Amino acid sequence: MRNEKLISALGNCINHCNYCADACLDEDNVKMMKDCIRTDRVCAEVCSTLNQVLSTGYKDVQGLIDYCIATCTACADECGKHDHQHCQDCAKACRECAEACKNYAA
Repeated sequence: MRNEKLISALGNCINHCNYCADACLDEDNVKMMKDCIRTDRVCAEVCSTLNQVLSTGYKDVQGLIDYCIATCTACADECGKHDHQHCQDCAKACRECAEACKNYAA
């Protein structure tokens, strides 16, 4: 199946974003983490939506893929600003997901 790698990357990104958002809530300065939390939540939702749409076999997904690339890139950039390990791990998963989206679309 052509989309197995993308579905795997989406699942990994969803898991890291949800974990990161939750871990950010435990940081000392939660207010400083609000953009990270918000971006994590949106990224997880977008990836989840794309994951669900891909599982239907629906073919007109390019717009959603492009939006997922933009959202994952934004989340990677935001998480990358923070030194916390969960943020760094999330940024990596988001970059990998954006790359998988690009490879799928190619």
